[in-house]
Amino acid sequence: MHRLEKSHGLRLIVSNTGWMIADKIVRMGVGLYVGIWIARYLGPEKFGSLSYAQAFVALFSSLSALGLDGIVVRNIVRNPGERDEIMGSAFLLRLMAGATSIVIVIGAIIFSRPDDPATCQLVAVISLGMIFQAFDTIDYLFQSQILSKYSIWPKNAAFLFTSAIKLYFVTKGAPLIAFAWVGVVESVVGSCGLLITYRFSGNLLSSWSSSRLRMKSLLADSWPLIFSGIVIMIYMRIDQIMLGNMSGKKEVGIYAVAVGLAEAWYFVPGTIVTSVFPHIVKASAENNEIFNGRLQQLYNLMALLGFLVALPATFLAGWVVETLYGTAYAKAGPMLAVLVWAGIFVNLGIARSTFLTAMNWTRLHFITVAMGCFVNVVLNCLLIPRYGGMGAVIASCVAYWFAAHGVCFLYRPLFRTGIMMTKALLYPKVW
Repeated sequence: MHRLEKSHGLRLIVSNTGWMIADKIVRMGVGLYVGIWIARYLGPEKFGSLSYAQAFVALFSSLSALGLDGIVVRNIVRNPGERDEIMGSAFLLRLMAGATSIVIVIGAIIFSRPDDPATCQLVAVISLGMIFQAFDTIDYLFQSQILSKYSIWPKNAAFLFTSAIKLYFVTKGAPLIAFAWVGVVESVVGSCGLLITYRFSGNLLSSWSSSRLRMKSLLADSWPLIFSGIVIMIYMRIDQIMLGNMSGKKEVGIYAVAVGLAEAWYFVPGTIVTSVFPHIVKASAENNEIFNGRLQQLYNLMALLGFLVALPATFLAGWVVETLYGTAYAKAGPMLAVLVWAGIFVNLGIARSTFLTAMNWTRLHFITVAMGCFVNVVLNCLLIPRYGGMGAVIASCVAYWFAAHGVCFLYRPLFRTGIMMTKALLYPKVW
């Protein structure tokens, strides 16, 4: 019986991972193709303005998400009978957080750039999509059941639909603001699709309920993750904000191309971790030896994936950038060749988050990420004035390493995790 359950669980993980990877491959391919057309059409200056606005909104995206994804999935797995109350409470929390985030984002951009109405308008429009992220609560249920295919279809349909609109805008010479509005349309269409899929999968939205006690419980577990998410977005996107303020929007546009290519494959580790997370949660409650063994395998796989991408990308970066984006973005080639190595530590950080969430060590997660953010901001201040975009690249690489791996050796509870990551970096044996 145990073998049958194990085999069934493995099939679910493989199937779920396959669906998610297929979805992300489509998104990566179509997104890259459309992004190239938009970047060429807008040019580094306008593309930099759009990237700056998107990065600014991203700084606050974790506030609207409330760090609930892993918490809700974990709670549903452990308490399936309380599913509807968990879902309803999480949805209400995210709806309120989304509305609040929009107000905060608009106020922040007006305060920081009062003499730049064009950027303020871009940020205001892009931020509207945050309120519709509340419907991602539906995806949490499918994740807990390792059935992400039910959320992939509607989200992918919305993505492909809006990608076609973007290409149409390019051919018709649409203004910059039009591309900001398309992002809002994608959020609306995707949310409607999730609602339809949820209903046709045999679930009823009317069965959801909420309670103050449940909401307080969710926030009690997730509040460190809220701040962790904010800090993560700061140290992942503050470079573009600081670069725009110190070196101008054109440099942001060039740097954004390098970042986009370096992060294009990040869906792979994220997809794998999302699929294995429910089983790691179960292992943490059953057997410590199995739990640590699965974590080591996950760290090994994450490191191996990072090396497989970074090594060839280092030598092909310049050719790839000029072939895809043209000579106007040639400076992004050297940036990409260095930045791609940060992906190894991004992978390890994603894998470590499963361990911290399973152990409910969310406060420790916040501390490690905050320290990485501090390192990134300080290095950006020192390096961007002298080296521009390349300075931001170096700052990001060092900060990603420190937040994921280096900081583990500063806290005794994470010392073993640091050793496991070191083993993965030196000898990433998967089997």
